[in-house]
Amino acid sequence: MDPNVLVGSSNADDAGVYKVNDETAVVLTVDFFTPIVDDPYMFGAIAAANSLSDVYAMGARPVVSLNVAMFPGDAEFFPSLKQIMQGGIDKMAEAGVPIIGGHTIKDKEPKFGYTVMGLVHPDRILDNAKARPGDAMILTKPIGTGVVSTGVKAGLVDAATADLFTKSMAALNRRAGEIMVEVGVSTATDITGFGLLGHMNEVLAASRVSATVYSNEVPFFKAAIELAQRNIAPGGTIANLRNYEQYVEWGGGISETSKVLLNDAQTSGGLLIFVPQASKARLVEALQKEGILAAHIGDVKGASSSAVRIKVEA
Repeated sequence: MDPNVLVGSSNADDAGVYKVNDETAVVLTVDFFTPIVDDPYMFGAIAAANSLSDVYAMGARPVVSLNVAMFPGDAEFFPSLKQIMQGGIDKMAEAGVPIIGGHTIKDKEPKFGYTVMGLVHPDRILDNAKARPGDAMILTKPIGTGVVSTGVKAGLVDAATADLFTKSMAALNRRAGEIMVEVGVSTATDITGFGLLGHMNEVLAASRVSATVYSNEVPFFKAAIELAQRNIAPGGTIANLRNYEQYVEWGGGISETSKVLLNDAQTSGGLLIFVPQASKARLVEALQKEGILAAHIGDVKGASSSAVRIKVEA
């Protein structure tokens, strides 16, 4: 009911936004989860990168963070906790974001993450309701971390592949966020637990538009394809496939493997950027110059006239 709340929970945005004055709004988010990798240091780094992504996706600059930690009270766990926290500290330092406090409780299973506060001009918020017909959809990280993570837990993934997907999750979306703001885009979202199609659907629903996805252009981890073909997938991915089915029209030739991967629940995924066609080439070139993946995976079409907002073509 406060008029200074510029972005709340109504459109499933990545973060909330509160207006302080005509020049400044604060962006607020919180995210934490159970271990996604075996290495405690990398778990902390991934948790930090993941928490920061919500702020980058809003077109904002993260400025400060608070730690959220739940962990066993056994002294034998403390060395691992120290490594988890160090991974988070180093990743936040890489992002230029100080950690000024936090809160911990005892819990049987470790959980770790951050609340993050960012700043943005009130007129430059990239909220979910700003996608426009004609926008190109650009993705900045490969899809498949949920499936690969499940494969790692089952001992089905080699060390090199595990290292590749771990580094992808730990990579900051900072530079991609900065570039999209410099270029000028319609909006963006980060791809996490609801998968590519789930988070895309949130933007399309809020913007009241539809889109076509070119499944052959979506970058997947090779290991994720191989594992999905063996019916290896986490429960969250299967739930996404079921929950978002009503919003998707599958074209001919779309394999069951592709359907699973397009719904795969991601951890610390990339940004899905909605950019006007006139700025697409500049955005892609700028991202690629920085060594960032810039896959054109689909286009926004006209107004959505039904529950089906996403058409997936081969």
